[in-house]
Amino acid sequence: MKNAGIVGAGGAGFPSYAKLADGADMLVVNGAECEPLLYTDYILLKRDMPMVLSGIKAVLEYAKIPCALLCVKEHTAARLKLKDGVKLSDRIILKTLPDVYPMGDEISLIYQATGRVVKPGNLPITSGVIVLNVETLYNIARAVKTGEPVMEKLVTIGGDIPEAIVVKVPIGTSVAELFERNSIEIPEGYTVLDGGPSMGKVIDPENAVITKTTKGLLILPDHCEAIMSKYLDGEKSIARAETACCQCTRCTDMCPRHLLGYPLEPHKMVRTAKSAATVMPEMVITATLCCGCGICESLACCQGISPKAVINEYKSLLAKNKMRYVGKDEVAPAIERDWRMVPSERWANVLGVARFDKLAKYVGEQTYNKVEILLRQHIGAPSVPCVKDGDVVHKGDKIAEAAEGLSLPQYAPISGRVTVFDGEKIVIEKVIE
Repeated sequence: MKNAGIVGAGGAGFPSYAKLADGADMLVVNGAECEPLLYTDYILLKRDMPMVLSGIKAVLEYAKIPCALLCVKEHTAARLKLKDGVKLSDRIILKTLPDVYPMGDEISLIYQATGRVVKPGNLPITSGVIVLNVETLYNIARAVKTGEPVMEKLVTIGGDIPEAIVVKVPIGTSVAELFERNSIEIPEGYTVLDGGPSMGKVIDPENAVITKTTKGLLILPDHCEAIMSKYLDGEKSIARAETACCQCTRCTDMCPRHLLGYPLEPHKMVRTAKSAATVMPEMVITATLCCGCGICESLACCQGISPKAVINEYKSLLAKNKMRYVGKDEVAPAIERDWRMVPSERWANVLGVARFDKLAKYVGEQTYNKVEILLRQHIGAPSVPCVKDGDVVHKGDKIAEAAEGLSLPQYAPISGRVTVFDGEKIVIEKVIE
């Protein structure tokens, strides 16, 4: 897994090999496709279920894990014509999840699938669980069966466009070129997100490229809640929160992590003065338990305040002080949790994106003549180039080594001539004879 450069295909890019710690008795496969408008995992399961199962078996065997749960939402299971509890293969069971948001959150997923609550601030392995994404397991299967490293990415292109599609492209493909190839235009007053409408990041499509963690590219109007929330100013949010919050506690009452028993109380974060938190950052240390789902911001608050933006400011403060919350005691979910979860359809409407939800069509593989491989596509130390300007490489050649510590290598997804931008990226352009 390390040699193949495999990372979590839809999250923050944690190197997958580092998750395979001793002590796990359950592999939870995340196929929840947590956010609206994304269909990458669904298409992968529909087209390549045997390869995904092969990847699961490889992990079970290597890590000596007794069994696995392949977790998908109810609507995905229905589309795949599968039922909860069906045995997909030896030691692999399908687990259906309710159509609620944010069911793809690792902590919520583990509880929903297994009934186990990971202690606040601890890793899933402390509860005997390893979580891997569907596409990650597909990449593991390819690495085990063929020796191929990660060089391609499945991506949903959706939003306010005539037809949503899923396409397989080389890592490093230009977003602008990808859109042009597929006749997709970005109208005036629209923004492009890398990821889902809730947790995705605003990107500049003229300069952005596909990375190992790109699940989707969404084109959405600036006036919808999904986009407006991205442009909130954290400092202004704190100032406004200190004066406008009515302490109704709805943000805490609906917080998915709080409902699992975590000591995260957004309403208390909102009323904490930043000046006090700067002097005593331990006052806001539970901010590190926030998963960033945005329910407090877009649905819960009746005053137009963004607890999420406030918490993000405190996360930055805690990071500077190298502080995070790690609980030692077991916690229990609130009895009202099942009645406070947010239906996926309602969440899509809250974000203003429900009308753009179209079942994506797979359009196949596409090749490109130029790619930009970022050296930091994973959590940990960036990759170290092992090629130099002017070198000619072939598809599959290693172009960057893993650095010391937590890191991964990078490989050429196309053949061509190399240009190295030290510490940043490696550009490969196809040599035209």
